[in-house]
Amino acid sequence: MQKRAQEEAKSTRSDSNSSSQQHLMKTSRSAEDEKGELDLYRGEEEIEQELQEKHQSKSVAVGEAQSSVSAAEDLQTYSEREWKGNTTKSQLIRKGYEAIASEFNLCIVRGDNYCALRATLFQVLSQSKQLPAWLHESDIIKWPKEMHSDKDFIKEWQFPFESRTSTVQHLEQCLELLKTKWQEAVECKSLEERERMCQQVFRGHDEEYELLEALKFLMLRTAVQLHSDMEKGSEVPEFCWLLFARDSSKGPKTFLTNHLRHVGFSGGLEQVEMCLLGHSLQQTIRVVRLYKCDTEEFITYYPNDHREDWPHLCLLTEDDRHYNAVVPKKSSKFDERGRPKWNQPSDGQSSITTRF
Repeated sequence: MQKRAQEEAKSTRSDSNSSSQQHLMKTSRSAEDEKGELDLYRGEEEIEQELQEKHQSKSVAVGEAQSSVSAAEDLQTYSEREWKGNTTKSQLIRKGYEAIASEFNLCIVRGDNYCALRATLFQVLSQSKQLPAWLHESDIIKWPKEMHSDKDFIKEWQFPFESRTSTVQHLEQCLELLKTKWQEAVECKSLEERERMCQQVFRGHDEEYELLEALKFLMLRTAVQLHSDMEKGSEVPEFCWLLFARDSSKGPKTFLTNHLRHVGFSGGLEQVEMCLLGHSLQQTIRVVRLYKCDTEEFITYYPNDHREDWPHLCLLTEDDRHYNAVVPKKSSKFDERGRPKWNQPSDGQSSITTRF
């Protein structure tokens, strides 16, 4: 089963590379045809310049196809393109997009079973202003070995790629990479430098998946700690009672076996697991749920108990299954707590009942 899951994950990661290679082959075969179709009466330099411009345009398209997170685009334009119908749902989704379109742009995240993790990781690397205390003050590279010594179920971990090292060693490598990339991100001197850094990470290569597996390990470690606190009678976040109330995850071991190890392969994150992810990173994941536009759940926080003291990462979903990232427009205006000031929808009545 693990081998089949690995093959499926590899197939997913290779889709964009395969299509890009086919595109390049087609481009190469058609190069002579392009020259043959050119105006014979134009100068050689003019012809050569046009060919270069065409090929540069195609190269950009190939690069975008390989990326697992797209460049930012206008929310309103995207909404009008993707939701053209006049059904009740289409109108509701468009209304949700309109409510935030003046403040944010949209980054489309590859729609596989890693999408919630990928969107969160992208926001961590693109928006973080400093390292969280747990990452700055702790030697996180030791955590897999410590967990392996205390819990034997870490051996059940599965990676979306083959590894020549042990599970513990590979998880150590993943965590070290996460710390390095997070540090690089906060040290970027300009927005352009940070964008280039993110473009290098989100290309569907092994490095990206190692970072995603690092997030999963942090979730497991946090689940172990929280479950231990529950057994001791210590105070824990409210979502813990939901996380471990499920028949399929009564404790950390069954949580890993039945849920976490399948994330990225055959399933994504459930809402209660989004709370665990946010708690693990000590970041509040703030999600715009477009299909909940006219309700108090239009803006949901994962978790909701540190909204005032943890940094916010903003995601967007149309269905609670696939998540995209939203990034602030340079002209956006924010209140004293860094939350955007909303424009009212076109009907003149605000549908926002929860502060963002």
